[in-house]
Amino acid sequence: MNHDRIHAREPTHDRDRWSVGRIEALTERDGHCVVTVRDEADGSSVELTVTLAVRDLFVSRLDPDAASPVGERVWYRKRGG
Repeated sequence: MNHDRIHAREPTHDRDRWSVGRIEALTERDGHCVVTVRDEADGSSVELTVTLAVRDLFVSRLDPDAASPVGERVWYRKRGG
């Protein structure tokens, strides 16, 4: 399975290849995490599939005072297939 890419902080490399959005939902499907993100540029909704380990990593880097990752800003690259 091809996995998408997601960062809790602005990437320092290839910035023009990343999109910015806000998390709308996190769910699990088939042993993976599905992150629904609302793109800030065009308002479209994108589903990103990442491993549970990647989910744990990027969620740990979000605002520690936030009750939920929903609404948090992330940078992402859609790769899946």
